Amino acid sequence: MTPTTAPPVADLLGLAQLGTMPALMRQLSGLAGCTSPVRLDGWRTEINEATGQVLHHLESADLPAGNLLLRCGNRRVTRCPSCAETYRRDTYHLITAGLVGGKGTPETVAAHPRVFATFTAPSFGPVHNRPGSSTCRCGAAHPADDPLLGSPLDPETYDYQGAVLWNAHAGKIWARFTIHLRREIAKRAGLSQRAFKDIARISFGKVAEYQKRGAIHFHAVIRLDGPEGGDSPPPAWATADLLTDAIRAAAHRADIPGPLVDGRQHRFAFGRQLDIRTIRNADFAGPVQITERAVAAYIAKYATKGAEAATGTLDRPIRLLAEIAQHDIPEHTRRLIRTCWNLGARPELAELRFRAWAHMLGFRGHFSTKTRKYSTTLGALRDARTAWRRAQTLEHLHGPDVPATEDTTLVLAHWVFAGLGLTRGEAWLTQALQPAPGTEGEPTHD
Repeated sequence: MTPTTAPPVADLLGLAQLGTMPALMRQLSGLAGCTSPVRLDGWRTEINEATGQVLHHLESADLPAGNLLLRCGNRRVTRCPSCAETYRRDTYHLITAGLVGGKGTPETVAAHPRVFATFTAPSFGPVHNRPGSSTCRCGAAHPADDPLLGSPLDPETYDYQGAVLWNAHAGKIWARFTIHLRREIAKRAGLSQRAFKDIARISFGKVAEYQKRGAIHFHAVIRLDGPEGGDSPPPAWATADLLTDAIRAAAHRADIPGPLVDGRQHRFAFGRQLDIRTIRNADFAGPVQITERAVAAYIAKYATKGAEAATGTLDRPIRLLAEIAQHDIPEHTRRLIRTCWNLGARPELAELRFRAWAHMLGFRGHFSTKTRKYSTTLGALRDARTAWRRAQTLEHLHGPDVPATEDTTLVLAHWVFAGLGLTRGEAWLTQALQPAPGTEGEPTHD
């Protein structure tokens, strides 16, 4: 990729004079385009426990950049596009493995009943929207990029307090839904709760997404398995229709009490819009094609986007409310942030940590979650990538015939935080090293 900005000539000359430019390029290439790496000072020594031989010793001061550089790992595309792309791909592999097998999940999982469901938030007041082929309530036909979309028709009557409280409780509502879902499936199968656990299991992978109005909703792949998850076949009575019916009933019953604020007792539940579609395999030729890989790509896309993508809010915490005056933020989003800030001053709402999560409009849950038996884990995918990189490094240091000594290797290390980010020269070189779109990627484990 050709850098789009003029190179920092003085910085590059300084780096060139050190005589370490080729080595620096190799170190920076290991960041794979990360724009805000963590810089560490310290050392690492690998010793063969059996012989006492020092296999490898690394000093940060001897590295071309003067520090050990580690990828930041931020999942937000607005903070680090490279690390966000890695997170998106990992999420795609995780969701796909739970639908078609792979990464330690058997291929027979593709025959299990599974659906793709979208759970929305309730209404907090009418907003500008694009209702299919008709016009908005305001009488206009809004284009897709209209900044008015998602903003209230009447901001003075919009329930801002209810909106941010909903976001703060969305995770608990989902947890309540999963409890009711197990009960509803057991009831339809004629089983007790105790018996259900020995016969079947609910597995899911879900992602949270912000609507234009700033309210959280959830997209989820929900699968009905045998008692051991994807490794065991579901019972004969398990069908996609039974699962769909149980999801509708459980979503209707999933409500939780909220706090008493200004004399108003809040209660939270999902909105009336609930979309559930049976997931077909790639060769399905029916009228509505919702395939495994299309679902995985859809969920992975939203795993790297926060509130800033839909609402224009900030992508990092706010220390002082006055900070929002320095940014170009939509007025509707400003009101949501101010509401969070004001609620954060109330002692009775301290556990919701509204000020710490004001930039997220009150939502403090995980964006991507899954049940233990759904498929592989993001940690396993990261470990596989780390092992691959380590193997590449050892081959570079010792040649292709390096013996496998990891089981008998003692690792001693001491690292301290030294800063974040790159120098201007390093940043320009990193941009120059970034691969063309579509050519990135590294092997993941099978």
